[in-house]
Amino acid sequence: MMHDRKTQLSIDCYLSQGCQSEEALKTNIAAALEKEGIKAEVNFHRINNDEASSLGLSGSPSVFINGIELQPSGTTGFS
Repeated sequence: MMHDRKTQLSIDCYLSQGCQSEEALKTNIAAALEKEGIKAEVNFHRINNDEASSLGLSGSPSVFINGIELQPSGTTGFS
């Protein structure tokens, strides 16, 4: 996949209060960005179930790149 290395990506990660995957997610995202030579603004958000529901999130973690969720829509289970 070809990427314009000057294109700024925005990655937003939403995690439940009890989600234990934040450190692994940070490591994996950093490794993927480095491998592809891509720069991105990466933000992590700890949210509660009501916030997750209002955002329509599929699970924890939920990852969005430039506003598009990676998890297929229609799945549920934010925990």
